[in-house]
Amino acid sequence: MKNHLILSLLLLFWIPSVAQKENSFIRQGNRQYNDGKFKEAEIDYRKALERKPTSAMGAFNLGNALYRQENYEDAERNFMNAAGQIKATDPSARAGAFHNLGNAYLKAEKYNESIQAFRQALRLNPSDDETRYNLAYAMRKLSEQQQQQQQKGDNDRKDDNKDQKDQQNSNENQDRQDQQQQQQQKPQISKQDAERMLQALKNDEQKTLDKVNRQKAKAGPVQVEKDW
Repeated sequence: MKNHLILSLLLLFWIPSVAQKENSFIRQGNRQYNDGKFKEAEIDYRKALERKPTSAMGAFNLGNALYRQENYEDAERNFMNAAGQIKATDPSARAGAFHNLGNAYLKAEKYNESIQAFRQALRLNPSDDETRYNLAYAMRKLSEQQQQQQQKGDNDRKDDNKDQKDQQNSNENQDRQDQQQQQQQKPQISKQDAERMLQALKNDEQKTLDKVNRQKAKAGPVQVEKDW
């Protein structure tokens, strides 16, 4: 019983000690952050999270330090962690985490995700005009992005049609060149040779006709037999 009591007392002393170390790193990180030393602040916030991984303040502030270093992907994760760790009894702090998450998405040009984060922030804090402005801005950027994608798709289709037309014209030009080349390769005959060849064909036709007439004269009438 006595040993159990001693162990309980040690735990009571140890838990505040851990929280103290966590808070000291956060305070030190805040000083670095305010001085514009965002990398040094990141290191301190990470040390605070090593002491207490569920620290909403540590995750929130680390997200800010990463955001300032334009490390938006890691900032997104920490803002989401902070929003999950902040208690429902503190809607203003949760709204701040979603607001910053929306900004990180916005910087990364993830406009759909940004819109969802800003809307979540406004549900928690409807009177936040800054979040409302950022939401409108994200919606405008999403519309511009969709228009650009549609225009790019139209241009790609035009380029494809132009390539097909150019290929078709190229094939037609090649066919004409082949025909011209074939015509050039055909043997050319003079007018006199052509007349001699035509006269020879006429003579052959006349000889053939005379031969047929002679055969008809020799054959005589055809005998026809009737059936009963």
